[in-house]
Formats: sequence, structure tokens, C-alpha cells
Amino acid sequence: MVNALHFTRAIPQIPPQESSFLIHKTMSKILLSVVLLLGLFTNSQADTQNNYRLSADDQISISVFGEPDLSLTKIRIATNGSISVQLIGQVKIQGLTVVEIEETLTQLFADGYLKKPAITVSIVEYRQFYINGEVKKPGGYSYREGLTVERAVALAGGFSERASKKKINIAHEKNKDKVTRVELTTPIQPGDVITVEESFF
Repeated sequence: MVNALHFTRAIPQIPPQESSFLIHKTMSKILLSVVLLLGLFTNSQADTQNNYRLSADDQISISVFGEPDLSLTKIRIATNGSISVQLIGQVKIQGLTVVEIEETLTQLFADGYLKKPAITVSIVEYRQFYINGEVKKPGGYSYREGLTVERAVALAGGFSERASKKKINIAHEKNKDKVTRVELTTPIQPGDVITVEESFF
């Protein structure tokens, strides 16, 4: 009978220092991947805010460096598209991006109020979108970045029993008279009106 031990290969032992190095190297790669993913997500959010044009009911924050009394943590854009800023008064910002608002406020503050104003504007909360028709809880909901029709329906409690998932229309705020048929994956914007039609089958 052949001794089975003759066929057993010795398992190479990794020195403790080399093992620790390999673990550290692996963890570093994982950490780098996480940082890169977070960076892509953050950049995506920043791009969304920088390209977004504000309108009535959006809420923003205004930070004036070194001037806490002039800063505003949360201010809602009025129906006429303006905000009230200390020293300056009413400022029309509807249709502007956060970068354009920063430039506008910088120029206004520099005109006899502050020597070198440093202004930072951020979006605190977007205006609502609206969903009606065959959903369980129709109404207005706060917009969130990256929102799709499917997620909007979920916020509204889901489809009703009579809903048609293939007959969903959307009207954008800028052109409310134009109604477009959309898919569940279609992204939406603040102020959009979504209508879920009834299924007859």
C-alpha cells in the first residue's frame, strides 16, 4: 500500500512581514477604489448644481467670507424670481446658475460695500415636482438629485392597481403645454408634472 503522505505537498508559509505587506497593499487598493467612486459621485453632484438654473421656490444658501451677518443659511427664491440680500436689497436670480449668482453678488457687494467679497452659493433644497394620475399618493414632492420617473412613483406610494406603466407622460416647467411620453428610467427635473395614465386591460 502506497503511503498517502508521499503525495502531500508542503504548503509554503508566507513570512509574517510579507503577509502584512500584502494585506496592507490590498487594503490600499480597496481604499483607493472607494475614494475614486466617492470622487466621481461628488463631481457628478457638483456638475448638477453648477449647471442647474434656479427658479421660484428653490432654496439656496449664501456665504460671504468674513461677513457672517451678510450670510444666509437658507433663503427661498420668491415667486418673482428674486431674493432679499442685506445692503443690496432685492436681487433677481431666476434662471441663473449658482456660479452666475456668485458672480452677480460679488459685483454688487464690490460696488461700494465690500473690498474683495468672496461669495459661495449652494443649493439647499430644490423646488417640488408633481405627480398625479394612477399613483397611491398623488401630489407635490421635494426633488432630489438623480431622480427618475420610477423613483418619483415610489415616493408617491407606488402605482395604483389600475396604473399603466407604459403610459406615463411628463410636462416640463419651461414648456407645460408640451406633453411627452416617458419611460420609468427617464430623469426628471424640479417643477416637472408627471401623469400616470390608467390601463384599460
